[in-house]
Amino acid sequence: MPIKKHLAVTSLLGASFAALGQNSFIVEDLKVEGLQRVALGAALTHIPINVGDEVDNYTVSKTIKALFSSGHFDDISAYRDGNQIVFKVKERATIASIEFDGNKDIKDEQLQESLDGKDIRTGETLDRTTIDGVEKGLIEFFHSIGKYNAKIEVSIVELPRNRVKLKFEFDEGDAASVRQINLVGNQLFSDEQLLRLVESQQDLPWWKFLSSDRYQKQTIEGDLEKIRSYYLDRGYLRFNIDSTQVSVSPERESVYVTANISEGEKYTVKGFDFIGDLLGREELIRSVIPLKSGELYNGSLVTSSEEFIKSYLARFGYANAEVRTIPDIDDENKEVQLTLSVDPGQRVYVRRILVNGNQSTADHVVRREMTQLEGAWLSNQSLERSKLQIQRLPYMESVDFEVKPIPGVDDQVDVDFNVKEQPAGSFQAGVAYGSYAGLQFNVGVSESNFLGSGDQVAFNVNTSKASTRYSVSYTDPYFTPDGISQGSSIFFSKFDGSEIGLIDYDSRSYGIGTHFGIPINPVNRLNFSFRWVEEELDRIADYEQTRVLRLTFQDPDDPDGGYDFTKYELGLGWSRVTVNRGMFPTDGSRQNANFTVTTPNSDLNYFKLSYDSRFYWPVSNDHRWVFSTRASLAYGNGYGEENGFDQVLPFQEFYRITEMELRGFERNTILPLAIQRRPQSIVGPSLPDGTESGAISGDPAFDQIITGGRIGGNAKAVFGAEMIVPTPFLDEDNTTSVRTSFFVDAANVWDTEFDVDRYSNLPEHQYKQLSDFSDPSRFRVSTGMSIQWISPMGPMLISFAYPLKKEDDDDTKNISFNISNTF
Repeated sequence: MPIKKHLAVTSLLGASFAALGQNSFIVEDLKVEGLQRVALGAALTHIPINVGDEVDNYTVSKTIKALFSSGHFDDISAYRDGNQIVFKVKERATIASIEFDGNKDIKDEQLQESLDGKDIRTGETLDRTTIDGVEKGLIEFFHSIGKYNAKIEVSIVELPRNRVKLKFEFDEGDAASVRQINLVGNQLFSDEQLLRLVESQQDLPWWKFLSSDRYQKQTIEGDLEKIRSYYLDRGYLRFNIDSTQVSVSPERESVYVTANISEGEKYTVKGFDFIGDLLGREELIRSVIPLKSGELYNGSLVTSSEEFIKSYLARFGYANAEVRTIPDIDDENKEVQLTLSVDPGQRVYVRRILVNGNQSTADHVVRREMTQLEGAWLSNQSLERSKLQIQRLPYMESVDFEVKPIPGVDDQVDVDFNVKEQPAGSFQAGVAYGSYAGLQFNVGVSESNFLGSGDQVAFNVNTSKASTRYSVSYTDPYFTPDGISQGSSIFFSKFDGSEIGLIDYDSRSYGIGTHFGIPINPVNRLNFSFRWVEEELDRIADYEQTRVLRLTFQDPDDPDGGYDFTKYELGLGWSRVTVNRGMFPTDGSRQNANFTVTTPNSDLNYFKLSYDSRFYWPVSNDHRWVFSTRASLAYGNGYGEENGFDQVLPFQEFYRITEMELRGFERNTILPLAIQRRPQSIVGPSLPDGTESGAISGDPAFDQIITGGRIGGNAKAVFGAEMIVPTPFLDEDNTTSVRTSFFVDAANVWDTEFDVDRYSNLPEHQYKQLSDFSDPSRFRVSTGMSIQWISPMGPMLISFAYPLKKEDDDDTKNISFNISNTF
């Protein structure tokens, strides 16, 4: 490996002492020449000679060594001028810059971190003796990942004013592949069984181009440990990997791995006992750990027992507990007696908790989510719970903590929480046009971390050809210190259903509401709400499904007039949240159940029930592959009577389906159709005097059926499943802000009050126009791919979907784009 070396340290052992003479003398003066950056006083502190001292060659030699050990100089010479000594020095160069070129497997940050460990950084002096060690260390790293042809050239470029530029040039070459893994000595399990356990792959055919058989030392070592664990978990206590050989082909492109193993025989656990201090909880620990007498020895159970005891003791502040299992092996009877040695150590308390990285969020907003307190004993359970609760905040991208010992203090630590924030809301402003909603103007602000307070504020103005809505809301998640939340909202809305494929009606409403949330425990919460709403309905088309509503509230003196309603809504809800973070969770679940009912003194009496859930199951240990399911169920109806009619759920409250719930279909397209039933009349024959006899009403069997727009139903079911996968061409640092998934959606909305048999007396061609809108099995299904991004403007989602099951009159679409929606 070529390296340009410029190391020249002369006279270190007294080669120039001849100039001093062989006899000792009394020093009358000391001089140091060649100093630039190093102060004279700093140099003199390393010279153990003072004016008036008697010196000889040996004394000067020791002085040169002392100067050189200071680390400031590359070259030192000493001369005698009369009775004065002159030290001529050449200072070490200062590193002006460090450059990396050609590195792919090691990032610049990793390289710089490695150099920092050897004090090689910009602004520091260059110790040229360390360069060789850095180069060898990097070569060893490349060998460990199978790049045996890697080359490194380190150049030291001289710059003015005693400065240098370090340049590391890499030629990594191709990685060697694992050509063969040989296991020698296994008889109980075949090569195929054991090699199925390992991550390393060998001699892959060309068509498996998505897989990798690249050699990596750490992976091979991990694979051998998996084989060891496989035997130990099945009772083979004496299993051993006797030796491992790694052979590299002459061209350094292939690697052959051979492991020689001794399997041994099965051993049974004779019994187990404890020694040491279990803090008086021995019986509890004995009953909980999975070890059982008389069963085969299992290495995993032994390890999990040790980890459980350490984790359990750490709950009570014994953070440094040591648990060690001592086996007493009886080879004759093939039994083992296990002794678990427990040393809880000293109880540790938290002196101080620091929060770092919160640029926008106030410190107390993060701290109020913590269950680990300053001054209390250190609890791993409280630390993990604190991390989880902070990470669930929608404005936190990631959270980590570090426990730092305090030098000189055995029973106290500091805890640093490092958080990384992400956009906590969205801003929308602009004009858009779509084939479904037409021309739209949107202005909206939604913020889940208003001014860093953790409070949620939203102001929205949304207009389209069908609706205009203004709303303002505010929620304080910590209205009281113990976590009771409180929020208020006010809104005004105008809506024309006919503009977006629904039935003809106009709605104008406004209202104000408040809600409270009461925590039951860290994951469960009860919610209470009250809302007053004034609503005006006008221009309601006469359909079969609106008949009861019209007859109930119609003014006989103005049958075509509108309707005014005052509603008082009470709400009761339950939520359970166990997800591991607020945005883009990868584990846990969200569940919500809500019951809303209008009070008896409201003009409309109805109730609504709903349940929403989303579950996440990580498939891979790094949580980059996650399987997710979701479900949304809803049902509503009227209660009581009004003017002799049973009240029904008003059609404007009927459940709708958005394009986010059923991707691949237009909004509301799967709702039941509105039906008009028009009687046919027969014009009578003319009388003898030529006058008409008038119209004769037809038989209801000859009524005509006309279907109108979508009207919705009072029951809804939505289901979905997604496989979340790593986003291609994206590094791991962005996985918390971008998500890619493949999905299957299914949904249906039906009307439990609809009775298709009511129309069975119609002519066949009329009856066939109808569908059974009360049938809950008429699901539509779609599949596709979606990409979500937490952008600075808010969550954005684009979906590519294909309908798998649809009906003839459904409107579909393959691409959809949404802002401020996340799954």
